[in-house]
Amino acid sequence: MRTIEQLDRKLAEPSAALIQDVKSIEGDIVLLGVGGKMGPSLASLLMNAIRAAGIEKRVYGISRFSEHGLQERLEAEGIRTIACDLLDDAKLQALPDAQNVIYMAGNKFGTTGNESFTWAMNAYLPGRVAEKYRNANIVVFSSGNVYPFTGVGGGGADESVMPSPIGEYAQSCLGRERIFEHFAKKHGTPMLVYRLNYAIDMRYGVLLEIAKAVKAGKPIDLTMGHANVIWQGDANEIAIRSLLACGAPVHYLNVTGPETMSIRWAAEQFGRRFGVEPVFEGIEAETALLNNASKCHQRFGYPRVSLLQMIDWTADWVEAGGATLNKPTHFQERKGKF
Repeated sequence: MRTIEQLDRKLAEPSAALIQDVKSIEGDIVLLGVGGKMGPSLASLLMNAIRAAGIEKRVYGISRFSEHGLQERLEAEGIRTIACDLLDDAKLQALPDAQNVIYMAGNKFGTTGNESFTWAMNAYLPGRVAEKYRNANIVVFSSGNVYPFTGVGGGGADESVMPSPIGEYAQSCLGRERIFEHFAKKHGTPMLVYRLNYAIDMRYGVLLEIAKAVKAGKPIDLTMGHANVIWQGDANEIAIRSLLACGAPVHYLNVTGPETMSIRWAAEQFGRRFGVEPVFEGIEAETALLNNASKCHQRFGYPRVSLLQMIDWTADWVEAGGATLNKPTHFQERKGKF
């Protein structure tokens, strides 16, 4: 995996299960926040699944479209794009209705120092969207950050663990969930809250950050010594298929890979591939931000892309000097400052 073209093709490959499920999704689909990290690849995957299924379905991609050329690229793939600031209520209410919504809008990076905007995006806007699309099935992107840290030997927090978010970003994510939940109860809206932790794309993610540090000989902080990861293509597929898993009352779903990944182990894997010795600092804490996605795997199956495959691809990408996004995960953060 060394080029953007290879990456885009891989992210957009629909599985047989996704193609079959797309046939069962009734009505059109609105993708709110399609211009974010995962939105473009999710939209491409969805369109490929629709074509492979041999069906007709309108897909609307809504975003501010601040990235040059993205709107035109999505249009070329058959997505009906609409440039919209979702915080402009008049423009939000003018958006097309649909039977299905995947809600990806939100703010994380730069939360510290811009807390009011983060709360507006993550906790105010959901109420307006929930009212607008009260009659739709809604998959709400959220974060594993809503959970407390758990012991590294305990298998991670499953959906029965009560949220206990650390820091304003994670608190605003719980705010998003609670606001959607309120309106779902009010209107009987079928809904699934999709708690993701952490998606891997060659251009960003936990593995890229570890790989770059190993390659550059920079110290890797081991205090947050463990993490969960999942290939972004698998995470996108689960999000689309989750439109068939929405329910009233709201369903909650952790989405990540099956492993509790050791940061030290991952760094050593990259060290072997690069022929260098990783540099470490600190010692592993007894707790970490970990999610248990057993419920997700029971419903949708295990991810198709394995952890070692992601490590191989990431190593190739770094060796080739592949393009990266300036969007660090801050997976090392233990005080909730993003």
